Amino acid sequence: MTTKIAVERPGMLTTVQDYPGRTGYWQIGVPPSGPMDDLSFRLGNIALGNDEGAPGLETTMAGPALRFTEETEVCVTGAPATVRVDGVVVPQWRPVTVPAGGLLDVGVVSGPGLRVYVLVRGGLDVPEFLGSASTFTLGTFGGHEGRTLREGDILVVGENVTGASAPVPSEHVPALSTHWEIAVTEGPHGAPEFFTRADIDTLYATDYEVHFNSDRTGVRLIGPKPEWARTDGGEAGLHPSNIHDNAYSIGALDFTGDTPILLGPDGPSLGGFVCPVTVVSADRWKLGQLAPGNTVRFVPVKSQHAASRRALGVARRAGLSLVTSSGGDGDDGVLARRDGHTAVTYRRSGDDNVLVEYGDMTLDLELRARVHALHQRLEAQRPAGLLELTPGIRSLQVKVDPDVLPVPTLLGLLAEVEDTIGDSSELEVPSRRVRLPLSWDDPATREAIQRYMHGVRADAPWCPWNIEFIRRMNGLDTVADVFDTVFAADYMVLGLGDVYLGAPVATPLDPRHRLVTTKYNPARTWTPENAVGIGGAYLCIYGMEGPGGYQFVGRTTQVWNHRHPQSAGPFEDGTPWLLRFFDRISWYPVDPDELLDLRADLAAGRGGGVEITDGTFSLAEHRKFLADNAASITDFQTTQSVAFAQERARWKANGS
Repeated sequence: MTTKIAVERPGMLTTVQDYPGRTGYWQIGVPPSGPMDDLSFRLGNIALGNDEGAPGLETTMAGPALRFTEETEVCVTGAPATVRVDGVVVPQWRPVTVPAGGLLDVGVVSGPGLRVYVLVRGGLDVPEFLGSASTFTLGTFGGHEGRTLREGDILVVGENVTGASAPVPSEHVPALSTHWEIAVTEGPHGAPEFFTRADIDTLYATDYEVHFNSDRTGVRLIGPKPEWARTDGGEAGLHPSNIHDNAYSIGALDFTGDTPILLGPDGPSLGGFVCPVTVVSADRWKLGQLAPGNTVRFVPVKSQHAASRRALGVARRAGLSLVTSSGGDGDDGVLARRDGHTAVTYRRSGDDNVLVEYGDMTLDLELRARVHALHQRLEAQRPAGLLELTPGIRSLQVKVDPDVLPVPTLLGLLAEVEDTIGDSSELEVPSRRVRLPLSWDDPATREAIQRYMHGVRADAPWCPWNIEFIRRMNGLDTVADVFDTVFAADYMVLGLGDVYLGAPVATPLDPRHRLVTTKYNPARTWTPENAVGIGGAYLCIYGMEGPGGYQFVGRTTQVWNHRHPQSAGPFEDGTPWLLRFFDRISWYPVDPDELLDLRADLAAGRGGGVEITDGTFSLAEHRKFLADNAASITDFQTTQSVAFAQERARWKANGS
């Protein structure tokens, strides 16, 4: 007989998750999701005889009340809370039986910790989306209808049982705290290139405070402002935290401007900010239990000494509240450098990622061509232990299971592959022309700026009008010149997932169309779905509502199909993302009401005003175009650099 669970009280932010979550889609901006504290979740499943990744519930601060139609074993783990079965208090971390018709009531978290996990024998039977049952609420997919639980929801218990039930051994229970030590590895972006030595010393010596504005996307921290080793990010933006977009690791300490954020399992896959250290994979469970007001001390460890995330017992070292360490690797996160046809830097990004960077920190399509060549070769080989390949502007992040493919072995493989690439300057790739509607200076983006001014920062130089700020930074005469430049450009898609769900990071093929801006500092807390913005020299279409930092120019139609797996208009069947690497985006103007009609049209499965034409892109032809127009390109860039310097001087004079 099928066992059903009625939600009588949903608790707070209660979602269905599975482990390891939705893997394999990092390169197009789909985060893995899954339990933020994977250790408590997996231990609870094993205690019930389930597969360790079987779907269960994650709740934050206050648990749910659940009524079961049939007798069922459950195990509640994570942060301490009072758990009752039909009014009788029962223990956490051990299987307990809820009788047929019985009520499991999980109370408020008493601390320390923040998240509680409710696992049931057999797991939960929910539909999978892109191979996982995990809920990604920002994307409205996975789990139970893509959202948090509500009163009256009905869940179904599955049959995912592999063994007998038994209590979690006490020595396996993770130690929770209000003053945390977290093991990190150096890199990818350390001193002296991006941070000063004093910045890194301060980072390790500081007890950072957890900000109340934290969630599954990231844990925001309060701490000292870095001194920075650079005055700005060059083409990537005005702030020294800005870099050309590259892939992130979950657990990276991401400095969005001067604000440090620990990226969580619902965080972005791609972005343009530096990350000086990365939490080792075995310690990332701690991010799920960091509560507002807690303090965090980062402890550098040698990557080869990091515990395995596969471990669930004492080898995980989770039962210790302190991190024992003799120091980090002492290499500033740089694993190796290589000279040759194109210089290569191999950077550590945790114990499970290597960020391969090509050339100097400039926007150069030839570097993106080399990234593409490396990506293709690794994809073709696909050695055991290789999990994800995520390209950026001038980089490729290679994610591995270090227990199967250790990073030193990976470095040897990368060197071998590099020897086979040769000259990638003759790249020719499929390159579709994608013409999209753009509502210039759309009311939704105006609203986002107003929210930012009221809730985050009212005195920012890009407020109250981002387009005027773009004009000023680029030395253009009028905002009409900004309009003309944006609508004249062909934007080549160099990366996907810049702020989630197939969101492109794209740059104009003609350098005279590359409007350079800086990113919001601090970042916005809200951005409307499909807003179009410019940050550094790049354009992004936001795939969904969420945070963001690019300067708004308008809004367009959907680049992610929420009707998946059905095909809809320009979306391919079974593929919810619209754009591909090396697509060329261009715009045609529409008014705000017309855009709303086109968005409704696309949501209904029709065209939505999207026009797609097949084609190719030749790097050799592009190089000839640059040579033929070198003089006027130089003139434009000279004017732009003068305006950029003037804006930076204004910031300095104003104390920004």
